[in-house]
Amino acid sequence: QVQLVESGGGLVQAGGSLRLSCEASGIDFSRATLSWYRQAPGNERELVSTITPGSNTAYSSSVKGRFTISRDNAKNTMYLQMKNLKFEDTAVYYCAVRHPQQYWGQGTQVTVST
Repeated sequence: QVQLVESGGGLVQAGGSLRLSCEASGIDFSRATLSWYRQAPGNERELVSTITPGSNTAYSSSVKGRFTISRDNAKNTMYLQMKNLKFEDTAVYYCAVRHPQQYWGQGTQVTVST
């Protein structure tokens, strides 16, 4: 059974930083493609960032240069370091692990105050 446990969300002022973590179990983590998504109220879920098994990364244009995705295969954990947070980054953030099907974390709230 695949389980993804997220942590690290919270309330932060604009310009601040947060780091999200997502620990996985029940999956061959080192071979999985890992992603972070987010969903703001009234909006569809959107892809924020992806890291491949080979550690190639990709980012949405809205977060590029501010967010960094990473993985620690020894700990079965993925991270999203978020810097220079903006009000519009407020959303529920979800981790996702795909190998071969996609599994989702429970979501963690990130709220950026102005």
